[in-house]
Amino acid sequence: MDSTISDHGVDSGVDSGVRTPLRSTAADGLKIVVVGGFGVGKTTMVRSVSEIRPLSTEETMTQAGVGVDRTSDVVDKTTTTVAFDFGRISLDEQMVLYLFGAPGQERFWFLWDRLFSGTLGAVVLADTRRLEDSWYSIDRLEHHGTPFIVARNVFPGATHDLDSVREALSLSDDVPLIDCDARDRDSVKHVLITLVDHLFALTTARETTS
Repeated sequence: MDSTISDHGVDSGVDSGVRTPLRSTAADGLKIVVVGGFGVGKTTMVRSVSEIRPLSTEETMTQAGVGVDRTSDVVDKTTTTVAFDFGRISLDEQMVLYLFGAPGQERFWFLWDRLFSGTLGAVVLADTRRLEDSWYSIDRLEHHGTPFIVARNVFPGATHDLDSVREALSLSDDVPLIDCDARDRDSVKHVLITLVDHLFALTTARETTS
């Protein structure tokens, strides 16, 4: 089992298929939402790091989505999230992180505002082959005043460097932008640690100026 890996670290209990029960001392739940375009890897990210068997609302893609869902860049995708994905990670003895993966198709975006309710922060998962799919995510998070970071899921054929991605998404310098592999648990841990550190820094800055 992995140990806590940062001062605010993620202590994920996943190891060789072992699932960690919720600690009896757990008292506080922190909600994180993973957003991004269709097929960018949100379900994979939640699955790869959750310490419990993730709840998934994936369904087989059917002819009903033809002409509605833009699948030209994800031709091998055969399933799609129709509500949300859910996973859990223990931060420490008392704090638990709840991960919600939002659906990526435009026809399910109406669910996002409800998912954002009570959210501590968010990860915008981006695919540089379809950066424009990240704009709506960023717009809604900024509208709700929800702190976020951007994680570029590294797909084969990605050619843009991070500076180019920051410019294309019009990200301010204080929004963290990092690379990740949504399939790799350690990489996803690094994303979550970056988000928690960002939230901690924002809270400290507010306390300093108040």
